[in-house]
Amino acid sequence: MREIEYIISEFSANGLEINEYQAEQFYKYYSMLVEKNKVVNLTAITEFNDVVIKHFIDSAILVKYLNNDSGSKMTGTGKIIDIGTGAGFPGIPIKIMCPELEMTLVDSLNKRIIFLDEVINTLELKNIRTIHSRAEDLARKPEHREQYTMAVSRAVSNLTTLVEYVLPYVKVGGKFYSYKGSKAQEETDEAKAAIKILGGSIRNKIDINISGTDYDRTIIEIEKVSSTPGKYPRSGNKPSTNPLH
Repeated sequence: MREIEYIISEFSANGLEINEYQAEQFYKYYSMLVEKNKVVNLTAITEFNDVVIKHFIDSAILVKYLNNDSGSKMTGTGKIIDIGTGAGFPGIPIKIMCPELEMTLVDSLNKRIIFLDEVINTLELKNIRTIHSRAEDLARKPEHREQYTMAVSRAVSNLTTLVEYVLPYVKVGGKFYSYKGSKAQEETDEAKAAIKILGGSIRNKIDINISGTDYDRTIIEIEKVSSTPGKYPRSGNKPSTNPLH
């Protein structure tokens, strides 16, 4: 099947090796995404080739960089949480790449959660759950606060806002990987004070170009070096309207 071959070849061109079963999972995911998108606003990107590159590979590329770093390998012992997952990015592509990972997907819109549950069932993914909640509410629950070895987010919020929502989930010694675009350096500079307040420390900035395209991505790696003070994250949309400085 041409689509399956395309998925495998594009992943391979970006240093990501997948088998035919995984490629079929991605193709099913694509089909479900564009179909559901007709009734629920999930993505502005719907062309097959664009979804493969700008959603699937863009989400999964972190796996390549972590597996090249012996200190941060994605393994079955880790608990990972995706905050503001939307249509499942980057969480579901990461889960397809690393089926042994324990994955939690969080989103505030129940229509998206219903879609993600359908994807999980259709793709027969195991050890993955969805939670319908606002990030600031869930982070206050003991079963989630500082319980994850890794957090990821491709949400569009400014990094200063995002770290307040996400770092409370990460246990000391864990990592937060924030997917950013062309303003990554500017956002990182602005977020330094907030990151320190919340118990984090910037460790790395991974600049990525998707092979054969002009599509660039930067992933900011933040290590959790101390516990987040109990008053964070603030409620009432304050992380967005009054970011930490």
